[in-house]
Amino acid sequence: MPKVQNFYDKNVQREWDRLGIRHRTEFAVTLRALKEFMPPAPAKVIDIGGGPGRYALTLAELGYGVTLVDLSEGNLAFARKKTYETEIRLDDILQANALDLSPFPTENFDAALMMGPLYHLLMYEERVIALQEAWRILKPGGLIFAAFISRFGAFRDAASKGASWVFDKPTTAEKILTTGIDISEGEGFTDAYFAHPGEVIPMGEAAGFEMVLRMGCEGVVAGHETFVNSLKGESFEYWVDLNYRLSKDPAAIGASDHILYIGRKPGG
Repeated sequence: MPKVQNFYDKNVQREWDRLGIRHRTEFAVTLRALKEFMPPAPAKVIDIGGGPGRYALTLAELGYGVTLVDLSEGNLAFARKKTYETEIRLDDILQANALDLSPFPTENFDAALMMGPLYHLLMYEERVIALQEAWRILKPGGLIFAAFISRFGAFRDAASKGASWVFDKPTTAEKILTTGIDISEGEGFTDAYFAHPGEVIPMGEAAGFEMVLRMGCEGVVAGHETFVNSLKGESFEYWVDLNYRLSKDPAAIGASDHILYIGRKPGG
């Protein structure tokens, strides 16, 4: 996947800032879910496709033993630098593909994060393989936290930014709407897959997981979060609490740009 790898190698700081600045609500709401459902520290966690390490470093700071895996060496170099700057230690940082986690033994982790790879695996079979690889390395009873970009998110983003591609490239727009697949032409995002909310649970089941929760990571503020993301203290926490509550309402799933699936490996 050199195209995806090159994109993230060139956008490391942007990816780090994405969850820290532009999408603080998404990050904070997702952390609420991790804190509610994650086994207690010092459980062993693997962050698959964890980019520059936002989630990995946060969980390590909370006392978890975290292994960070990513396709982009640029992201991994950034994460290594952050561990030195913050003195937060990760168990391991290494390059690997979500489709092949053979460096890791079977039933080795208590929880797995997959917050990015499913965005870029265009074929259904690839997405299931990635989830099955996570299933293999999880202990019985282990949890998967897998993120998807919503099928509706691409159009909501276009509407909020006044993007002209919806009009200028009707074939592209129709393909995204009907298949979820977008092949990048070198501008903006790289090759991506936008999932319909209705396919998330069956996909987890196809990989062998039992659903714990499907939620929308932004609650109901996706595309309208600039003001919320600028808040601090109690005002920000109020909106995070509200959106975490609303994120679990099945009727509100489509209002989010990102969908989080939490599944459990049977047994344990």
